[in-house]
Amino acid sequence: MSSFPVLRPRRLRLNANIRRMVRETTLSVDNLIATLFIRPGQGVQRPIASMPGHAQFSVDTAVREAETLAEMGIPAVLLFGIPHQKDAVGSENYAPDGIIPQAIRAIKAAVPELVVISDMCFCEYTDHGHCGLINTLDSPLYNPQLPEHYLLNDETLELLGRASVVHAEAGADIIAPSGMIDGMVGAIRQELDSAGYTHTAIMSYAAKFASGFYGPFRDAAESPPSFGDRSQYQMDPANTREAIKEVELDVAEGADILMVKPALPYLDIVQRLRDRFDRPLAAYQVSGEYSMIKAAAAQGWLDEQRVAMESLFAIRRAGADMIITYFAKDVVHWLR
Repeated sequence: MSSFPVLRPRRLRLNANIRRMVRETTLSVDNLIATLFIRPGQGVQRPIASMPGHAQFSVDTAVREAETLAEMGIPAVLLFGIPHQKDAVGSENYAPDGIIPQAIRAIKAAVPELVVISDMCFCEYTDHGHCGLINTLDSPLYNPQLPEHYLLNDETLELLGRASVVHAEAGADIIAPSGMIDGMVGAIRQELDSAGYTHTAIMSYAAKFASGFYGPFRDAAESPPSFGDRSQYQMDPANTREAIKEVELDVAEGADILMVKPALPYLDIVQRLRDRFDRPLAAYQVSGEYSMIKAAAAQGWLDEQRVAMESLFAIRRAGADMIITYFAKDVVHWLR
């Protein structure tokens, strides 16, 4: 093979247009999913201290934000709810007049073309901050064969299915179960189909790791666990084969879209799943990834736009078709 000086790779880096012509990975607004945190009230837009540039919205202000996102060309939004009142079973998640069903109806009425994805979990709605029903001594569901404070799997599946139907009735286009509960995709699919929502898609948080990168999100969603952590149901960050197994199970249960969360620390997982499965693949650039960049940029230690775009290109390069990112609005401006 010929080599230097015959071959000079730098010839194709000579100027911006040549670099653009040979660029292997693209990033466009079509790849982006934005997020909204919805809380009770009117006229609310409460800044989130740990996530500069983001806020909790009431339903009316969320509609205006959704209209802005749609005007920018962003195709979809992922909704998280902060309920009026929390309880042991997260009842507002499956209440037809709950905060997220209210938001779904209002957003779809105002911006019908915007794809609305409903995050389906109970951590925001329970008074204990865990993602489902908990095995406690005073609960009628108490199982003495399981440890106290263990998340009850099958009992939680029933509530996930019930809440998913409520959100689909409100107009959600996609249900996104995020609790890493065994059998969650199959249970939700069965309930949606039985209720006539056969065209409502499921985006599964198929490989969600018990990560330290979620800290700012728990501030934004007001959902820190009141005891323990979520390691008994979210995945060990050290595991790869387990992630593949989890995804295989979700594919078998009918997941339409697969997701890896977080994104940047798990690009190897994204690439392995892209190579192995033919489902659309999402990656969630989580709050810790966002806030790290924002904090370092605020200190003048790095260039926010350059580093944010570099990280998003890395996620796309690894194989993600879509990216849930808190930089969504910024990216649209940067791309323009």
